Amino acid sequence: MTIQIDGQSKRIGLALSGGGFRASAFHLGVFRKLHRMGLLWKLDLLSCVSGGSIAGAFLACHWGEDDALDKLERYLASTSIAVSSVIGGVLDPFHSRLDKLAASYERDLYGKRSLGSLSAGPRLYINSTNLATGNMFFFVTGGNLPAEMGEWELGTIKAPDFRLSRAVAASSAFPPVFPPLRVDQGEYPAAGVEYVTLSDGGVYDNLGVNPLLRGRNGLDYVIVSDAGKPFSINEQPTEAGSVVLIAAIDILMEQVRGLQFKRLELNAAKPGGAKPAWFSIDSDEGEVQAGDAVFASSIRTNLRKLAPAEIDVLTRHAGALLTHRLQTYMPELLRA
Repeated sequence: MTIQIDGQSKRIGLALSGGGFRASAFHLGVFRKLHRMGLLWKLDLLSCVSGGSIAGAFLACHWGEDDALDKLERYLASTSIAVSSVIGGVLDPFHSRLDKLAASYERDLYGKRSLGSLSAGPRLYINSTNLATGNMFFFVTGGNLPAEMGEWELGTIKAPDFRLSRAVAASSAFPPVFPPLRVDQGEYPAAGVEYVTLSDGGVYDNLGVNPLLRGRNGLDYVIVSDAGKPFSINEQPTEAGSVVLIAAIDILMEQVRGLQFKRLELNAAKPGGAKPAWFSIDSDEGEVQAGDAVFASSIRTNLRKLAPAEIDVLTRHAGALLTHRLQTYMPELLRA
């Protein structure tokens, strides 16, 4: 799935941030623009977090199918799953809220597909956070390579039979709405722990940058689509101790976000480092209609269905930002 630039094969990786259905629709706009540019089906790697995992995994399931984008849009415009999953998990004594979330993904998006069933598509990383070690825990498949799950400290194992719906549920299990996914020794026999619990990938890194920088993936271009919650000046900061924790988490996530963008810059400066481009939902640099950045950023980051006007502005704004960044930093991709 490489592209040819000046007679040389080049590989492109795309990171899809978290941010609920808002992020999924924003990334849909990226997919649509890449498709019009003739680049979508040439992507070599997708690194996905939370809402980005919902969209990225669906794309990988329907790789090469042009109508996949319309199907994803219909899903985002018609489905609300957070409330039903919470209520269902509370009323059902045998299944957790996360079980309900995974079941809804299986029913509406992925069927009974396993990681191993996606081997022929791009390399797909579905990123979560391991609460046992504090590390990024990934499910990876595609690229005609083995399907695996694990992390750097506890190790990785082959996981061709792990359900895709459960992997995406773990990646999008944002606390405290959803509990973490428990994976026992029978599925992940890691030394030193009886089991691991996996929470939303945004707890560790809401951008999904790490897989883009792994030497084994050999990427030449990396693009980061950031639809996460923008951090802005609060004219009336909280004075309530109960709310400080939420504000502190937002601050920590903003720090990680800044550090990851810096890593992309430093990696590009290394010999053979991948050329980076990124854009965030609150950016007005490249927007095609005044106010798109403000409107898009104001949409809530939950798992409720989106109104047509919300999908329109999210997809339009994402496509405009992507176009601006490629024209500015990677014009050769547009000529490939």
